[in-house]
Amino acid sequence: MTDLKGKTAIITGGSRGIGAGIAEKFAAYGANVAIIYNGNLEKATEVKQKVESFGTKCEIYKCNVASSEECKQTVKNIVADFGGFEILVNNAGITKDNLLVMMEDEEFDAVIDTNLKGCFNMIKACSRNFIKKKYGKIINISSVSGIMGLAGQANYSASKAGVIALTKVTARELGGKNVCCNAIAPGFITTDMTKDLDSSEEFLKSIPKARLGTPEDVANLAAFLASSMSDYITGETVRVDGGLAI
Repeated sequence: MTDLKGKTAIITGGSRGIGAGIAEKFAAYGANVAIIYNGNLEKATEVKQKVESFGTKCEIYKCNVASSEECKQTVKNIVADFGGFEILVNNAGITKDNLLVMMEDEEFDAVIDTNLKGCFNMIKACSRNFIKKKYGKIINISSVSGIMGLAGQANYSASKAGVIALTKVTARELGGKNVCCNAIAPGFITTDMTKDLDSSEEFLKSIPKARLGTPEDVANLAAFLASSMSDYITGETVRVDGGLAI
């Protein structure tokens, strides 16, 4: 049984979509949650209220994960508020899709800075806490785009492939400190980021399960990876894609 009672989780990009789904799932299993957002305060507050409805503690923090200094300060604030933490979910991500030959430098750099460098910044900022505790679960949200490579997503695919490599390095470097680091590679999940996707019958034929995924599909795996049931799993990338990348 997944039990996260007494644990505190940091979730970046936790104000919507997959991040919000993970926050609620963790709270349902008893975890306290620190939500990091960089957009809509109202949405972050709504998620905070949902998390607190499970009887757990929740605080929200505005932070641009692409900034190492903001990450350091935010983690310090979380430690002050919660006394430490055991789980980090790097979910914050953006898209700026375009064909490779038409992609602007800003489009490429912005996606790499948030999706990949942001993941690195948070792992680095949180590592001291994990090493001190001699325990930690790091879950990085990658994408099947980082495995398959999708047309129009040179920036996004590169960033998510980088997250997979970063996951393996982190697993090797922190494994001896009793820290597990794994990645989840979602397929097409029903969120604001994918709201313009073609959901026609023809499109769904590319997915063996013949449906789009839900944030809860991803959150279920995240809860397992955050729990003691995954203590001997590290450096792995698990797809939650309905078979898309088979």
